[in-house]
Amino acid sequence: MSQAVATQNNASSLTGLLMPLTDRTLLLPNVAVAELIPYRAPQVSDGMPSWFLGQIAWRDLRLPLLSFEAASDGQASVAAGSRVAVINALGGRAAVKFIAVLVQGIPRSIKVSADLARADVALSPLELDAVQFGEAVLKIPDLIGLEQKLADAGLI
Repeated sequence: MSQAVATQNNASSLTGLLMPLTDRTLLLPNVAVAELIPYRAPQVSDGMPSWFLGQIAWRDLRLPLLSFEAASDGQASVAAGSRVAVINALGGRAAVKFIAVLVQGIPRSIKVSADLARADVALSPLELDAVQFGEAVLKIPDLIGLEQKLADAGLI
């Protein structure tokens, strides 16, 4: 394979992760996810918002664990096969490098091209856009908005 073809392929596509949730599938860039870990019960505190599931330990850190569905006007659900995606924080806060998001199953890696069609569907809070991928509608999450929601609640 020539260098020109390899460069062209990399410039026109990227690797994404399909993150299965209870009521939707999110599409994230592969580099947004630091690690996928098994679900473990978080350390909970009274009086927290329903979308904040508690704190979990990861690599000598305490991370806020949240339900994307509940944060965007849905309901939190922990089911058999739930996992935790450790997401790289993007908000520029020095003390916050990662947040943890509950996912329902194992994310799947896909190649995403620049010509992916937008889906004409209603968006929930914390969703930036939606795209059509075959028969599936994939939601693009607002990860900075999610981090800001944690900050606004005084959780980070």
